[in-house]
Amino acid sequence: MNILDSEKKYLDIINKHMKNDVKFFTSHGIIIDEEVKIGKGTIIYPGTIILGNTIIGENCVIGPNSMIKNSIFGNEITFNSSQATDSVVESGSSIGPFSQLRPNSHICEKVKIGDFVEVKNSTVGKGTSIAHLTYIGDSDVGQHVNFGCGVVTVNYDGETKNRTTIGDYAFIGCNTNLIAPVAVGNGAYTAAGSTVTKDVPDASLAVARARQTNIDNWAETKLRGYIKKHSTK
Repeated sequence: MNILDSEKKYLDIINKHMKNDVKFFTSHGIIIDEEVKIGKGTIIYPGTIILGNTIIGENCVIGPNSMIKNSIFGNEITFNSSQATDSVVESGSSIGPFSQLRPNSHICEKVKIGDFVEVKNSTVGKGTSIAHLTYIGDSDVGQHVNFGCGVVTVNYDGETKNRTTIGDYAFIGCNTNLIAPVAVGNGAYTAAGSTVTKDVPDASLAVARARQTNIDNWAETKLRGYIKKHSTK
């Protein structure tokens, strides 16, 4: 198939979806496989690629610059500048920008996943918020959990992949490392900067970080040298 034939093929597919009340502002940069099903009222922005046996529900906003492959999306989903492969996203969820759903990810209803978040082989419960800069791998996350910035589920020990379990209404503080296998209970908290290696009981606070020590005047000599260096420039 030459370029002209390929362009005609994808334009015909787009026209088919437009007849079913799917909205496109342009056909440029959009690739949709023949098997793809898209619900009415959904908007497809430029730079979007939808492949394989993908099903997208009604009144979604997909793109710009997104790729979805062999995935099932519910209704009223926003999927902005992100990628999903072999995953399920339930209705009312918001994904992106710049997030990745790797195979076997199940995102439940009304989940918020923000920028630079990666989910892999995990279930994320209803209403959970993962705002930014977080990795959720091989995990079972409950409902209405809040993840601070920079959380990592440390799932690989060099030999085996292990799972993390997080209960409902838990609060995972910024820059927490959860060393799998580990469980965080319902309503439990982890303090920012903690590396958690033991299970956290329900409604408990896990603090796993060294106590801060301040060394007086340690930086004084360095500061004088820095100021002198830059004052001559």
